[in-house]
Amino acid sequence: MNANNQAHGHLLDFKYEEIEEYLNQFKKCINNGNYTISLNEKRLENKGFIEDYKINKKKEKEVLLSLEADDFCYAVNNDNEYFAHEVLYIFCKQYTLDYWGTLEDVDIYIKINMIEVKNRDTFSVVVSFHKRNFEMHYLFK
Repeated sequence: MNANNQAHGHLLDFKYEEIEEYLNQFKKCINNGNYTISLNEKRLENKGFIEDYKINKKKEKEVLLSLEADDFCYAVNNDNEYFAHEVLYIFCKQYTLDYWGTLEDVDIYIKINMIEVKNRDTFSVVVSFHKRNFEMHYLFK
């Protein structure tokens, strides 16, 4: 994958098929239970979003499995110096969610990191999973 074309630190040099393949790998992780959504102290926005919209594991998987290449926006290099070799992929998915009894169309900001673990398996960390809070541009729309 040639991801050298950058704008504002965003990696944009991707073919549609490359993102489809990335999502195929990601969806295998989801279906196999090889994923987590970050809910640590740095990811309170994720936790608040999941609580506000009462997103259970079933709905979480439903949203993540619905991602398509058209939802891809850009990728970025991991800014953590210990993981600088990793590339994070950013998607924005519009999804109808229940907000305290009211159905609401929500733009969900989803940042994914896929890492190789023991036995050469792949594990996905959904670093961000919350309401979009800034303007997004889609690479393929």
